[in-house]
Formats: sequence, C-alpha cells, structure tokens
Amino acid sequence: MLRVLRSPWFAAGVSLAIGTGVGASLHSLQKDTTASSTDRLLDHDLHSLLSRVPVIPLPSVEAATELTVYRGGPVGSKPGAVMKYGFPSLANIKSRESYITSYDPRTRTASWVIEQLTPGSLTGTSDRKYSDFKEDDSVHVYHRSTNQDYKGSGFDRGHLAAAANHKWSQKAMDDTFILSNVSPQCPHLNRKAWNNLEQLCRSLTKQYLNVYVCTGPLYLPRAEADGKLYVRYQVLGRNHVAVPTHFFKVLILERAGGQGVELRSYVLPNNPVEDNVPLESFLVPIETIERASGLLFVPNIMKMTGSLQAISDR
Repeated sequence: MLRVLRSPWFAAGVSLAIGTGVGASLHSLQKDTTASSTDRLLDHDLHSLLSRVPVIPLPSVEAATELTVYRGGPVGSKPGAVMKYGFPSLANIKSRESYITSYDPRTRTASWVIEQLTPGSLTGTSDRKYSDFKEDDSVHVYHRSTNQDYKGSGFDRGHLAAAANHKWSQKAMDDTFILSNVSPQCPHLNRKAWNNLEQLCRSLTKQYLNVYVCTGPLYLPRAEADGKLYVRYQVLGRNHVAVPTHFFKVLILERAGGQGVELRSYVLPNNPVEDNVPLESFLVPIETIERASGLLFVPNIMKMTGSLQAISDR
C-alpha cells in the first residue's frame, strides 16, 4: 500500500477535499405607488426578450422501459448477471447490448460502466474494423460529446467498456464505440498501462467463474503553490468534454462453488505511465474510490455474498 501512496502518479490526486461554500444575495424591491405600472413594463420587456430567443427543437428520445442485459454470448453465463451486484449509483442509467452505464451530462462522459466478462463474451467473429465512434442519440444535444470535440485534442477516445471484451456479438462491440462509453484518455496510458489492465481483466476469466468490471473517470484534487487543494481539469471542444485526472477500475471476481467474492480496485492517473511500473502499484482500497467518486460498491456486494476478500496490495 505504501508504494501506492508514495507513487508520483497517484499521490498528487488522492487527498480529497470536501465542501465549497456557495453564496447568494437577494435584492429587495421597493414598493411605491408606481409598482403596478412598473410590473406591466417588466412583463412587456420580458415578453419582447423571449420573442427574440430562438426555439431549438428537442430530439425525440425513447426511454427504455426495462433494462436489457448481457446475454452471455454462446456459452457459460447467466441472464441478468450484469445487475447481480447492483449499481454504484442510480442516476441516468442506460442499457446497452454489452454493458450498463450511468451517464453524467455535466462532464459529457459516463460516471461508471459495468460489464460482465466470461470466456463466452471474449470469443466470436466480431471485428472492431466494422465499428465507428458515434454520438449517443439518447443524450440531449446540449449534453453529449461528438467526434469533433476530440479532433486535434491530443487525447484518445478511451473506451470504458473495452471493445475486445465483447467479441460475442458485433452489435455488442459496436455499442462500446458510442461516445457516452468514451472518455478523453492520454494516448500513452490508453495504449500501454490501461490496455495491460484490460488484458488482465480478460485473463482473469480463466481463474474465476465470473468477472464483473466497473470502470469510470475520477476528478481528484491536488495541492497547488498556495497550499490549498483544487480540482482542475481540461475540457475539450465545443461541448466541453471533461478530461479526467484519473481512471478507476473495480473488479468483482466471483469464485466457483459459492466460495465468495474477491474485490480488486485500481486507480491510474490520466498521464503516461512508465512501462516498468507493475499494475499492482495501482491497487488501492475500495474506500478510496468510493470516497473520491461518490459511488458505493461494498454495500451492494455484501447483500449478495457472505464472503468478500478485498485485495488492496500485492
């Protein structure tokens, strides 16, 4: 654990600051004999102003009446398994062919994405060359990211639910290219350490009955020259897509034969990570992610198992 806390990539953002004062001032209106005529004037001005505001048509979005869940591919999984250990939060839930997500319209990316991995989901004829990054039409145009936002930004369109996790269906793979499943990611991280972590997740399907993966962005504070903590992050493009300071990945590993659940939780900085740094260096206590993200994992997991082993160091 000391390796994590002393890590130059992680230490800058782990300390959490809570609370910001919000002030508001209210101005009293003086009453006089001309109040009624003033009100009529204000109403006229307001009507004139509103008449000049263009009306923007809203896209028609069909709300899902129920969640569709991962069907498990050709072999070896249970229907509804994605939801087995509950959701870390309940805001803006969206269901896809291959994962379930909670979308944050303020940051233009997901708060979290949950997927289930089994040997069956990792095999198939699907190919990412047939998939294209596309806008999420279920998100209002004010609150969605576009490919143009990423163009020339210097950041990759980093998958939260990885495309290679869902070879069992071309539709499932295509859904991982919806931009609400994407977050701005440092290219070196995306193609090196983060890719290694995704490969580790897939390899664990050989050891565990089921592998549930929850992935999301973090926006962590760091101390600046004045000694105070600030949360600062870049935004991209016209739609101000938030660039996370870090990413988390929580692995819920289900042992065969009812032998309980193992929990592993990682936090990686959205910066280049040296190739010789082992992934174990980024293991953190699950409480670190819960406090930083505002999400909760352990209470839901404990409802489903009497044996939970949390791995926070190797």
